[in-house]
Amino acid sequence: MWEYNDLILAFQELKLNNKAVVAHASLRAFGQVTGGADSIATALMYSMGAVIMPTHTYKTMITPASGPANNAVNYSRAQAWNRLAEPFDPNMPADVMMGVVPESLRQRPQASRSMHPILSFAGVNAGKILQTQTLENPFAPLMEIANADGWVVLLGVDHTANTAIHLGEKLASRKQFTRWALTENGTVTCPGFPGCSAGFEALEPALRPHTVVIQVGQAAIRAMPMRMVIVQTMQAIKKDPLALLCDRADCERCAAVREGLKN
Repeated sequence: MWEYNDLILAFQELKLNNKAVVAHASLRAFGQVTGGADSIATALMYSMGAVIMPTHTYKTMITPASGPANNAVNYSRAQAWNRLAEPFDPNMPADVMMGVVPESLRQRPQASRSMHPILSFAGVNAGKILQTQTLENPFAPLMEIANADGWVVLLGVDHTANTAIHLGEKLASRKQFTRWALTENGTVTCPGFPGCSAGFEALEPALRPHTVVIQVGQAAIRAMPMRMVIVQTMQAIKKDPLALLCDRADCERCAAVREGLKN
């Protein structure tokens, strides 16, 4: 059983107390933790200079009857899901796909949240970082962290959860997508939606020399400079335009990237 103080001591080994970080976490990966997600979120708060986590809200997404071609959307089929869409509000819980730790961080009294209706982030000591996000530039907070020599911290997850790779893809001019979200003021268009991340673990060998690894309970904690993640992503795509795409036959987003490369 891991206690809160054990987490603090472990996270301090990363020596990121004066750095801004984007963190991704799996509570299950840690095994038994007293206080669960709350202990991990609080330990992150007090071990990092500033911390943000993705609090994306996919249930706000709505699809029009038609839209851009090669956009990884079956417009007619997606209509059936529109009735389930809910308008975004700042208190909307993070999607369950984000895990319970980001939702716990979002609920901290000290936390702020960005206002993107699909791809929001929440953080502590990160108000200025979060304010950089716009509809047109959803990953601007990650660029802000990179420009401040910030880090990525993966807590019991692999690079398929690493949103910084999405930023690297965008900077490498990889195809981005358009999505739409329901808000209290109606439907808004959200460009810059990222592709699939299922193939991102292929970048691990290139990032390994730049990664600090510690073990906390059953979870491996990996930390690496954000800039290095971006640089290695861009280099991989420059070398092979198909790099980091997944090999699932039913992946619409990776298929759309491949199709776009034919033109």
